[in-house]
Amino acid sequence: MSRGLDDADALSALANAPPPSTSGNRKSHSQQLRTNTGTNFRRHPKHRKHSLDEASITAAMDGGFRNPSDEDDDHDFCPYATSDDAENQYNFFQADNDNNNISSSDEHHPMSEFSAAGGGSGFFKAPSRSAVHPGRPTALELRPHPLRETQVGRFIRTIACTETQLWAGQESGVRVWNFCDAFEAGLGIGGRARRGDEDAAPFYESVDTSPATCLMVDCASKLVWSGHKDGKIRAWRMDQKPIDDTPFKECLSFQAYHRGSVLVMVTSSYGDIWTGSENGVIKVWPWDSVEKSLALSTEERHMAALLVERSSIDLKSQATANGVCSIPSSDVKYLLSDNVKSKIWAAGSLSFSLWDARTRELLKVYNVDGQIENRVDASSEKDQPLEEESSVKAGSKSKKDKQGGSFFQRSRNALIGAADAVRRVATKGTGAFAAEEAKKTEALLLAYDGMIWTGCSNGVLVQWDANGNRLHDFHHHHCAVLCFCTYGPRIWVGYVSGMVQVIDLQGNLIAGWIAHNGPVIKLVVGNGSVFSLATHGGIRGWYISSPGPLDNILRPELSKQEHMYNTIETVKIMVGTWNVGQGKPSHEALISWVGSQASDVDILVVGLQEVEMGAGFLAMSAAKETIGVEGSANGQWWQDAIGMATGEGSSFVRVGSRQLAGLLIAIWVRKSLRTHVGDLDVGAVACGLGRTFGNKGGVGLRLRVYDRIMCFVNCHLAAHLEAVNRRNADFNHIYRNITFGRSINNASGMARYLFLCCSLAFSTYLFWVLYSSFGLLWLLLILSVGVSSTAQMLRPTNPLAINPDEGKPDLAEADMVIFCGDFNYRLFGMTYDEARDFVSQRSFDWLRQKDQLRAEMKAGRVFQGMREALIRFPPTYKFERGKAGLGGYDSGEKKRIPAWCDRILYRDNRSSPSSECSLACPVVASVWQYEACMDVTESDHKPVRCKFEVQIAHVDRSVRRQEFGKIVMSNEKIRSIREELQRVPEISLSTNKIVLQNQESCSLTITNKSNKDDAIFQILCEGLSAINDGEEPEYRHRGSFGFPRWIVVAPAVGIIKPRAIAEISIHHDDTHTSEDEGAQQYWHSEDTRDRLAILSVVIRGSKATAKRSHQCRVHNRYSPKNTVQHEPSTKGYGSKKHQSSNHRSSTKHYDKSDDHHRSRHDIE
Repeated sequence: MSRGLDDADALSALANAPPPSTSGNRKSHSQQLRTNTGTNFRRHPKHRKHSLDEASITAAMDGGFRNPSDEDDDHDFCPYATSDDAENQYNFFQADNDNNNISSSDEHHPMSEFSAAGGGSGFFKAPSRSAVHPGRPTALELRPHPLRETQVGRFIRTIACTETQLWAGQESGVRVWNFCDAFEAGLGIGGRARRGDEDAAPFYESVDTSPATCLMVDCASKLVWSGHKDGKIRAWRMDQKPIDDTPFKECLSFQAYHRGSVLVMVTSSYGDIWTGSENGVIKVWPWDSVEKSLALSTEERHMAALLVERSSIDLKSQATANGVCSIPSSDVKYLLSDNVKSKIWAAGSLSFSLWDARTRELLKVYNVDGQIENRVDASSEKDQPLEEESSVKAGSKSKKDKQGGSFFQRSRNALIGAADAVRRVATKGTGAFAAEEAKKTEALLLAYDGMIWTGCSNGVLVQWDANGNRLHDFHHHHCAVLCFCTYGPRIWVGYVSGMVQVIDLQGNLIAGWIAHNGPVIKLVVGNGSVFSLATHGGIRGWYISSPGPLDNILRPELSKQEHMYNTIETVKIMVGTWNVGQGKPSHEALISWVGSQASDVDILVVGLQEVEMGAGFLAMSAAKETIGVEGSANGQWWQDAIGMATGEGSSFVRVGSRQLAGLLIAIWVRKSLRTHVGDLDVGAVACGLGRTFGNKGGVGLRLRVYDRIMCFVNCHLAAHLEAVNRRNADFNHIYRNITFGRSINNASGMARYLFLCCSLAFSTYLFWVLYSSFGLLWLLLILSVGVSSTAQMLRPTNPLAINPDEGKPDLAEADMVIFCGDFNYRLFGMTYDEARDFVSQRSFDWLRQKDQLRAEMKAGRVFQGMREALIRFPPTYKFERGKAGLGGYDSGEKKRIPAWCDRILYRDNRSSPSSECSLACPVVASVWQYEACMDVTESDHKPVRCKFEVQIAHVDRSVRRQEFGKIVMSNEKIRSIREELQRVPEISLSTNKIVLQNQESCSLTITNKSNKDDAIFQILCEGLSAINDGEEPEYRHRGSFGFPRWIVVAPAVGIIKPRAIAEISIHHDDTHTSEDEGAQQYWHSEDTRDRLAILSVVIRGSKATAKRSHQCRVHNRYSPKNTVQHEPSTKGYGSKKHQSSNHRSSTKHYDKSDDHHRSRHDIE
């Protein structure tokens, strides 16, 4: 090339662009409102002095620029921010005084970049972002997504709603939000809230307790009940007001289970508390004993606890006869109170048991397919009529049967059971076991029309009738169902993918959206909204009417206020890659590579290849992956050595790592930034030998930085000059299949690993003896076959790590993706000597034309849409160990052509070079340094590093929640729509007084007088009293406004169509009064007195939770016939004796001429 080429001609090859944006120094209005949300992390780079020896300057002038007459493709480089000063652009190569590295950095301006084709569509397109998500209803973020690391020991696992509060059960107790504070500012980093709750709406916490596993609301007693991992049940008062943020205490606590957790709780339609635990144990806690305990003073808490504990009824014991239990022994995962039919559903993973809520009799046991199971003996099953609600009663057995058979028979059964358990573990995820796993029940719901819904792990929604008959299956999403909730004619379904769907009572899909970026584990209704809880602890509220007109107003209005809650931060990231060739470098080499450049860096990511190799190591590594163990001693040594070189402990914190055979990636974060970085997930994909072994493949890390997702992937692709297509295929395999989740190391995996080590050692020895030199090869082939069948184990063990969009890779959802590693792309079309000549002359522009990676990227066949800074350093492969400088290139027999094997590429949110950082384009990066450390000689590759300056736009969620509240309260259109939605339909009752005696039944008719709105009704018992002559009734109530045992109301819940009528059966039944535990003493003493129950018919509209109540008095007159003692029913709730108490509600057309007597009502 001509040395007469002046600077202007040389720079004409590079297009100029505007100087870099200074938006990183901007502070939004939200930062003025809240000064405690964090720190702006923009750091201006320190100006280093450089010295270029005369030879380097001459060489750069000779070959550092492209000849305009050459058919070079440098016009494809996108100088997103290049210097206006030609003299600054001239310094293509800079030699550091300390390490003599060949540098490509410009300390004042970012570098020019080459952009690959194919990034505008499909999986490689940057994800769309906006100030307010356009693809879902606008939500109230009661608790924004906290970083996982901040929630250790305090994860929220369940939520429940009262009329004015939202309660949450967490690993350290409970907490409560008042809806009146929902739009208030967060407490901030300097407030009383712990890290992770700075932006959450103000809340109060209880004293520390054992982890809460379930919550239950009792509006009648104004209590919230919580079940705990230590087997205790605690009661918390709703109306308590903590003073000075002092943790509040429970009002009652008792030990429900001594050898298990309280997994689930529910209140029956008669006010009793039902609880489920491990091994199928179900207990009932009669309300009368609970009521007496609550009436005791604080000083008598111990006596109160004993009173409740002794009153419990163990239903599993009652269902056991002659050592045989009629109900399954699997954990009771769900309990459901069917208030329409007065039944209790208890569900395990693969079976159900149905109980009578009034008599506590077992009615039916059946599996997820609806088939009746667990009959005690065949003869009794044949003799009994196959009624849907018949109870299961154990027949008599011989003494031998009671003892479980002979010793040999019991031994045989034990061996068969053990063998079956081993088979199930060995075949987990395959064949029949996988099909069985897919049927598991994950959620249970009672709809307002009396139908029961279950959600399965395969995404199927199953509709059942009240008698346990499977009716219909619906499948709207491919991921597992985790939770349900319902209000009126709608059912909300939460999935493991983070999606929430809305369906009608017929199973038709109405709408669906991605509610969270994690599994939705709980849905509850309260305050006119549906609140969703994600597994990471975030809580969002969605209007019951969503999607609807409210969202169409809220979304644009909230978007207009973007300037109020948008904040831009600047973060510096350094990424290093090095193929270490199984060597261990000196401390000085690590200082030269990363230590000397880490002073102004916020995040450091290091990717290593060939940390450890060898056939034996690769085989063992593949086997370890299949049992959930990763890492090696060499990998740990490298992390410790790099940490020592970069100031780990004083300046940096090691956040995490992932190793797959010889591939290792690790990340360090500066301490001052640590509060804004977290949710680290890891992933690995093997590409070697049948996509099984990790000698080739990729390992990755995913984390959140200022609530934006960043992914780092370290790759080692296929080797050899001619293997271009294989390298492209390896990248495509990694990009599409890497799935991020929690670290796979665990204690059970280590135990299996020890067993595996012994087994493999013995197997290796046998193969070596049998097959001599072919033994190891044979072992590798066997392992490749065995491990390939479990290749999916390389994915995270977290079963909840499922991408919301079916088939869409995790990397496609990241705001920034950085690939580094030994990509192994070579220089083509030139000889070894020609390549050496170009390198010695610094003619890197010529060499770039022959770069396989650049050619494939330009053609859109690999790294689609990704960018790389202009390479201005010598090829990093292949060198002879120990030889410094460019004279160290391979001069052996093979004379491998020098190549840029070691590369660093990235993608951010930009769709075009001119895109600026905003909430619509939240991550904008530029490269400020891209260089190789040529003085490091410990490997045949040179280490490479790249510095990024990343601008990140993120939302101040506390300020946005305040703006959300202002819009809701001040917007006239929203106010008008909300008033319309809160309208309660007008209804009338046929009577407001009913008199019952001698097992009589009476009908109560509810008429919906609205012409267009459904009326949702619920019948409660607000008061109970015995009537004494000359005395005023003294009313009390049962738990959750449950009914007394002498009255049966069916249905107690339902929906009345416009202009329609519902008939409610109210039946008097004293059959089981004398045998009821807990209630026996109280009601037996009042047998000669009349009794009075005040029924409240609560009416709501279908699109809001506003309500209106109507009262009806039920008077039970004493009759001597009521004192007759009856034997307990053996046929259960479905027998003819009880049919009269279980009438279905009938709906008829209403006409004004049939107007009934209207009861008095109260508007709430």
